[in-house]
Amino acid sequence: MNPDSIKVILVDDEPRGLNILEKMLSLHCPEIYISASCTNADEAIEKIRSIQPELLFLDIAMPVKTGFDLLNELQDFSFEIIFVTAYNQYMIEAFHFSAVDYLLKPINDVLLVNAVKRAKKRIEEKIKHKNIETLLYNLEQKNSPQNMRLCISSVKGFQVVDIKDILYCEAAGNYSNFHFTNHQLVCTSRTMLEYERVLEDAGFVRIHKSYLVNLVHVKEYIRGEGGSVILTNGTELEVARRKKDMFLDNMKKFYKFLK
Repeated sequence: MNPDSIKVILVDDEPRGLNILEKMLSLHCPEIYISASCTNADEAIEKIRSIQPELLFLDIAMPVKTGFDLLNELQDFSFEIIFVTAYNQYMIEAFHFSAVDYLLKPINDVLLVNAVKRAKKRIEEKIKHKNIETLLYNLEQKNSPQNMRLCISSVKGFQVVDIKDILYCEAAGNYSNFHFTNHQLVCTSRTMLEYERVLEDAGFVRIHKSYLVNLVHVKEYIRGEGGSVILTNGTELEVARRKKDMFLDNMKKFYKFLK
């Protein structure tokens, strides 16, 4: 094992899946050293405790104990995780909110390489995020996106916030500013477009090139060419003319009693 290699454990109940992942990592990710391959959660927990890996590739849908059961049993861990999963829209939404890395089966080699690069960077920088803790919390909030938490990235790492407390997000060049009900402002190093994609199914709507609003906090709409909205804290934001119809349609869907 090269001293610069990343110690990795693979966990998947399907031996064929493990074999494919091993070959892909060997071919595309020379910095990876596979310390163990496990086909169930109990075996993986034993190996994790003895080997102390830096990175875990974790299948989610395993019999008896799932990947999430494994994490809950370990409770405290310092390794990075790349989840491996079959497609599930709700789960993907939870992943996005929590800013964790995941790969959909069948695994794409380019996405695999990129996920490993991100994990390697976090390992080298010794960044300890609360993203996995946030993911496990979000998975308990099934069908209630407003009750989930969001990992907002910054130059230092992540800040975990309650989605229901976000009033709106404001574009600031290549950055974004989140405004909260407690008057807090959080600047993030990602563009608003990225957060628009993540939050669009959680009751957030782009009303202007500069504003992404949480519909929960829209108190009033004032008619006009595009009009404007008044939020629950009294803030008034312009609605762009070309966004007006989409905004009103989303309001009607969000509040089904609206006429």
